[in-house]
Amino acid sequence: MTVIRPFQAVRPAKELASSIAALPYDVYSGQEAREAVSSRPLSFLRIDRAETQFPENTDMYSQAVYDKARSLLESMRSDGSFIQDKTSCYYIYTLTMNGRTQTGLVGCASIDDYLEDRIKKHENTREDKELDRIRHVDTLNAQTGPIFLTYHQKPRLSRILNAVKQEEPLYDFTMEDQVRHQVWKIADADTIHSIYQIFQTIDNVYIADGHHRAASAVKVGLKRRSENPRYTGNEEFNYFLSVLFASEELQIYDYNRVVSDLNGYMFEEFLTLIKTRFKVEKIGKQAVHPVRKGEIGLYGNGSWYLLKVNSAFLSDDPVNGLDVSILQDLILDPLLGIKDPKTNPRIRFIGGIRGLETLSKAVDAQKDGAAFSMYPTSMEELLSVADAGRLMPPKSTWFEPKLLSGLFIHPF
Repeated sequence: MTVIRPFQAVRPAKELASSIAALPYDVYSGQEAREAVSSRPLSFLRIDRAETQFPENTDMYSQAVYDKARSLLESMRSDGSFIQDKTSCYYIYTLTMNGRTQTGLVGCASIDDYLEDRIKKHENTREDKELDRIRHVDTLNAQTGPIFLTYHQKPRLSRILNAVKQEEPLYDFTMEDQVRHQVWKIADADTIHSIYQIFQTIDNVYIADGHHRAASAVKVGLKRRSENPRYTGNEEFNYFLSVLFASEELQIYDYNRVVSDLNGYMFEEFLTLIKTRFKVEKIGKQAVHPVRKGEIGLYGNGSWYLLKVNSAFLSDDPVNGLDVSILQDLILDPLLGIKDPKTNPRIRFIGGIRGLETLSKAVDAQKDGAAFSMYPTSMEELLSVADAGRLMPPKSTWFEPKLLSGLFIHPF
């Protein structure tokens, strides 16, 4: 069984929701974060990336930055920019992008479910990325960025959520990227009980996005347990902020790769080596967006190529059969010497939402290297990897639209 419980959210005053809500902290570079805060002075990014409130040379990991985030949040709670519901509630959060709507339930997941693998993962985390959010959550006494979870659809739950969505929403606004965000509150005790009981019948939920935020929240919870040896398990620090979507409603976009050099090969030499493992078709200037598994787009030396992996290299293994694994195992590692793409500075990752032209421009600008456009990993593949207790290669999935930060805060 899985525990997803309601909570007393700290959330924006209705008239300020669209001014406060912001994209996740980790989608911005330092300069982009400063520009975003400058153009939207109430943006929650001020709290998620409080270094934007200091001179540019300030260490973003200094304690003064985390303290500033806490004081900003406290100030916004004091002046009424944020309010807190008086009873524990669930919330519905829908995002509509390009005519497609996904409906999420906002609640708090259990750190014990995480530790006991009832919340399944598909990605490793890096300690350096965890430490920042651990200090942020610990200093603020609150989780400010929701973890994106998914589950196999439950018709009864869908009926409950759809019925609530017939009511007037708390928030309804469209951001600059044309994604519509709507929120409803579920305060009825009987409905809350029904939702809680439905999740008790679900054996597992899965992290779709937010592995580092989840790991950080769990580590803060364990820290608080050690500081409070008489803890009961009901304290809020035993739970972390989540939005849960039925897997059938989600869409994964391609997560593409750019490498800075060809490991000493001339491009034609590199292409010859690829031909031992792939059928290669030169396309020319037209960007290649793969349309099926086993296809990879390659850009280099001013042209696009379509790579189709030879059948001998296909696999039914849930990890080895992924297209991102095929690229890693047949090209990145043996030919380009990129054994650990998570730490190797010669590779970077670009979400498909940015368009394939971004890839060709990046390669042209560096006058070397290559780019690879990927066929998106499917939800079925993600769930299969997690169910097998395995891990995907880094940057295997890119979800859109992004959950906004600042709409729900879980204090403890």
